[in-house]
Amino acid sequence: MKTHTESLPETRSNRMALPDVLKGLAVLLMIQVHLTELFAVETWFNSMAGQISLFLGGPPAAPVFMVVMGYFIAKGNKSLLQNIRHGFKLIFWGLLLNLGMNAHLLTRVFLGEFDLNPFTYIFGVDILFLAGLSVLVIALLRNIFRNKLLLWLLALVFFAIMNSWLPVYSGEIQFIKYVQAYFFGYYHWSYFPLFPWAAYPLAGYIFKLLEDRFNFAKISEKHLLFVAITLLIILVFSFDYGFVHSTILQVYYHHEGLFVVWTLAFVLFWTLTLRLLTGGKTEGFFLHWLQWTGKNVTAFYVFQWLIIGNVATSLYRSQYLLQLILWFLVVTALSSLLVLLWKKMKKNSKPKITPENHP
Repeated sequence: MKTHTESLPETRSNRMALPDVLKGLAVLLMIQVHLTELFAVETWFNSMAGQISLFLGGPPAAPVFMVVMGYFIAKGNKSLLQNIRHGFKLIFWGLLLNLGMNAHLLTRVFLGEFDLNPFTYIFGVDILFLAGLSVLVIALLRNIFRNKLLLWLLALVFFAIMNSWLPVYSGEIQFIKYVQAYFFGYYHWSYFPLFPWAAYPLAGYIFKLLEDRFNFAKISEKHLLFVAITLLIILVFSFDYGFVHSTILQVYYHHEGLFVVWTLAFVLFWTLTLRLLTGGKTEGFFLHWLQWTGKNVTAFYVFQWLIIGNVATSLYRSQYLLQLILWFLVVTALSSLLVLLWKKMKKNSKPKITPENHP
């Protein structure tokens, strides 16, 4: 007989609700910005509405993923070897995703229909590569820094500012360029290089260290509201800076240290706002669905890219607003269904423990 707790759906588990909701909302914002970048006609893309779409797919999306990831690395108790394996697994998945999401395009390139360099698509530096490299970096630094807060802060600053100072290879050996693109430089196929993007998971890691030291759970909602209002005032007065840096894609992907500071302030404000609005709980279908999406964010991210990436080869920059809305609903619903099927397949593939095979 099942207990009441055992019969609850997994979105009502003891997992922390807020981080999953943040990730779930971030993946929705990523879907809409991917549609804007690849599907939207030029007039929409260059309009103010298009710029707002780019902004919503900026600070509230990838930086949120990375900050939450860093927080849970700090919260977890994986060994160095386990984190290294996890990091390389994410990098491997990143390569497979590049091949999968660009399968239609690469097929047409190899058939001679498009005159494009296939390697910039095969080795494009998407967020899974950043996640994998960041896990490796944090795992190694953890063994050296332990809980020494100052050293972690220095590492954050180092990754945030060094992109503009590191020497970019200017020779003719393409292999070096493709490798360097994963770490720094200004290559157009490098969307999330380690410099400066590793600053965000490092910020999440530091936040967990601060939380342990100062017991943030005891902070009252009144004080949280005060911090949120203070951040809102700062963000409003500096919004032009943040908006411009978020909507010029090459600037966004290869931003400087000051924008890292602005984005971290935005992520903290965004997090506090959701915390105050929801009370840290998920009530109602939409919030439960966001939490479920956030819990399965990697699979959801992969499936939405497999759909958008392959369809975009035929529909590149050809869709208007109503079509974009329809595509958003289709991609979101289809990705949800595929995640459900994926989870069911994984569950069925696990060996069942019976008296005969129990160790």
